[in-house]
Order: sequence, then C-alpha cells, then structure tokens
Amino acid sequence: QVQLVESGGGLVQAGGSLRLSCAASGRTFSTYVMGWFRQAPGKEREFVAAVDWSSGITSYGESGKGRFSISRDNAKNTVYLQMNSLKPEDTAVYVCAADKNSRGAIYTYSYRYEDWGQGTQVTVSS
Repeated sequence: QVQLVESGGGLVQAGGSLRLSCAASGRTFSTYVMGWFRQAPGKEREFVAAVDWSSGITSYGESGKGRFSISRDNAKNTVYLQMNSLKPEDTAVYVCAADKNSRGAIYTYSYRYEDWGQGTQVTVSS
C-alpha cells in the first residue's frame, strides 16, 4: 500500500504563490509517475501536472502551463507543485496521485492513477 500525504494549501490572494508537497511512503518510486489533479465544486477533476519519477520528465495541463512547476526530491520521496501567478479559478482541492503501471508514459486521465492522497485546499481570493 502506498500512502500519499499532501500539504501546503491555504488562502492566497490573486497573483500570489503556493508550493504544495506530496510525501510518499511504501512505494517503488523508480517505476512510478506522480501526478497532481484538482477538483472544484461543480467541475470535473482536472489534470494539473505529472512527473516521471525516474527520468524527471514532466507534463502539464493547459491551465497551469507557464505558471505551475512540478518537481520531485528522490531522497525525501516527495513531489512538489510550485504554483505562481495564482488566479481565483485555481481555487480547488489539489490531490496527488501515483500511477504504478505507467512504465514511463505520462497519462493525464485520473483513471490511470491508482493511489490517491486526501487532498489539500487551495483558495485564491480576488
């Protein structure tokens, strides 16, 4: 079983920044893709970003391109999501997830990801 614990969410004004963390345990990180998704009330779950653990190759959804950056720290088994120039429409619960069977391919659909954290709330005020 893989445990994922997010942190770093909070309330920020538009234009501000936040860095989210996802601490992972009980996993084989060398074979995983780690992703961030977000979900706001009344909206579908949205792919935000993902990183292949072994190669460091990243992928971003349209909403975060140019503003968000995903990275990982192998020594700490932690994935980060740096969010800059935040907008009110970024308000959502942000959840990290692990795709155990990606074999190096990065997928943007939530059904591919098997293990999920509890999420952390990000609220951006105007």
